[in-house]
Amino acid sequence: MRLARYGSKGSELPGVLDDEGKLYALAGLGGDLKDEGLSETGLAKVRTIAAGSLPLVAGNPRFGPPVAGIGKIIGVGLNYRDHAQECGLELPAEPTLFLKATSALAGPFDPLVIPRGAQSVDWEIELGVVIGTPGIYIDQDTAMEHIAGYCVGIDFSERDFQFKRGGQGFKGKSADSFAPLGPWLVTRDAIPDPHQLTLALSVNDVERQRGTTADMIFSVPKLVAYASEFMSLQAGDVILTGTPAGVGMGQDPKVYLRPGDLVSATIKGLGTQLHRVVAA
Repeated sequence: MRLARYGSKGSELPGVLDDEGKLYALAGLGGDLKDEGLSETGLAKVRTIAAGSLPLVAGNPRFGPPVAGIGKIIGVGLNYRDHAQECGLELPAEPTLFLKATSALAGPFDPLVIPRGAQSVDWEIELGVVIGTPGIYIDQDTAMEHIAGYCVGIDFSERDFQFKRGGQGFKGKSADSFAPLGPWLVTRDAIPDPHQLTLALSVNDVERQRGTTADMIFSVPKLVAYASEFMSLQAGDVILTGTPAGVGMGQDPKVYLRPGDLVSATIKGLGTQLHRVVAA
């Protein structure tokens, strides 16, 4: 099942897509794609309703992040073997976690805004894992039961802000528009194995990243369980699970985004994002 949120920024409404890609409104059912709406019970309620019996959404509305009320965005650094290699770093013994500000959230086709003074804005395509059932100290064997579904994510980063502005990578990860999600949330039951997904990202039609989630160092259930050791995970929280090789910082010479560039990011079965780069 594919779930989306559509409409102007800050006023998005929930919807469901059928197999042909037609979008139907869920707003009449009450609630949103947040809290109980992301639980097993909430998702089961939507599954029982035939999309064709719902109001068809007319036109070509903007898509926002597919989940409402996101409390935190947890990033995972160096979780692909080939990415660690291109950075010249040893494989981590434990997952490296960081946070991105929720004000960085954006829709899957919104512009990417280059912050003032930025010279090194980089791209990182990532599998996004959305929590549906809250928990703390989650057992790895049951961690998948806490997942509502998956989406395409991009962890845009300003490398100078990240490494040269007094430490703390949070600064380079949190500019407005640096955390686009979507175009939709694909529920867990529709993705039998999240470790068999192909990821690809292009800039101006030049492919820069191509990898597979099979190359992740730490698996999805491991990441969910590990993160829950340090903080409770709430419905709507998003874990960005790392990126494969091919980031701009790893190119020789380095390549970074400039106004006018077009970024395209796709994960098999989860859809495609498109972002035109603009100046602040």
